[in-house]
Amino acid sequence: MSTVLETPEHQALRAAVAALGRRFGRAYSTELARKGEHPRELWEEAGKLGYLGVNLPEEYGGGGAGMAELSIVLEELGAAGSPLLMLVVSPAICGTVIARFGTEEQKRAWLPGLSDGSLTMSFGITEPEAGSNSHRITTTARRDGEEWILSGRKVFISGVDISDATLVVGRTEDARSGSLKPCLFIVPRDAPGFSRTQIDMELQAAEKQFELVLDDVRLPAGALVGEEADTGLLQLFAGLNPERIMGAAFSIGMGRYALERAVDYAKTRTVWKGTPIGAHQAIAHPLAQAHIELELARLMMQKAAKLYDDGDDTGAGEAANMAKYAAAEACVRAVDQAVHTLGGNGLTREYGLASLITAARVSRIAPVSREMILNYVSHQTLGLPKSY
Repeated sequence: MSTVLETPEHQALRAAVAALGRRFGRAYSTELARKGEHPRELWEEAGKLGYLGVNLPEEYGGGGAGMAELSIVLEELGAAGSPLLMLVVSPAICGTVIARFGTEEQKRAWLPGLSDGSLTMSFGITEPEAGSNSHRITTTARRDGEEWILSGRKVFISGVDISDATLVVGRTEDARSGSLKPCLFIVPRDAPGFSRTQIDMELQAAEKQFELVLDDVRLPAGALVGEEADTGLLQLFAGLNPERIMGAAFSIGMGRYALERAVDYAKTRTVWKGTPIGAHQAIAHPLAQAHIELELARLMMQKAAKLYDDGDDTGAGEAANMAKYAAAEACVRAVDQAVHTLGGNGLTREYGLASLITAARVSRIAPVSREMILNYVSHQTLGLPKSY
């Protein structure tokens, strides 16, 4: 893929992460997923090299860069066949929110560990009855003296079993208006009343999904991210925009991996008179189209990352949603065409593409469905009326 729009530093980072990814590769990730284990060795190595916290502030052990750099890390690991889903959650969402809005005590307690990978944090927003509608969140926090009591349920929360804490999105009552407003709490994994149940997923992945129950979880005042008067939608979307940017990076990396496997196969596989199948336009053109779509998605992701790193939250919101949509669609089509190019071999364990069929579909659903993105663009960008 072309890198002419990137700085020499970005190109060097991309090459270095790609080399790390190739050392582990697809076989490493798939074998761990089958065993139900986590890619600890890759996570720890990436942390030692400074890749996990490249977006976090230098004064707290991070790289002092931004989402542009962190998205490169995830994309290249994915292109090598070893993506790290928790990169989306721990440093991108949770690390960003704490870095922007956390108290000094919270920053010192969490950011160094999130930067080097010695600490991991999950993100709890989705609820059984709310789905993609964050305005219907029912997890609530009420004050009890100097403490908070948090109650509610969350579902499809990634990596809770390997996380030291979960950044939970709830709602508190605004003393001035009486209305409920968003708030974020750091809930330690061993907090009394905080329980998890693993969801039995058809998708085979190292990162497991959980349903969480918060049964009157008592938290100290310092568990609230930032100050009570400052909690609101700004903090929430400060984490959701990086989530969408990183979701795009995840999809682009996966699509690139599948496409590369298909291209290599099409160059050498012969069926008719010794001519490689890649010489036939019925094979070549769909692969070329997949490459174009992945390139276009990457450009939008780069735009979103640049806007976010420049502090333009509104512009980044639009671009991040578009990038996530474009990348997911490009990923699904690239994986589908890759499997189709290999024919029966595309469904074998040897070639390692069949499992991507399900994984690619997830990119259209999580962390936000393509329909909700189309809602966002039709309402926020085009100014069309809502139907709900």
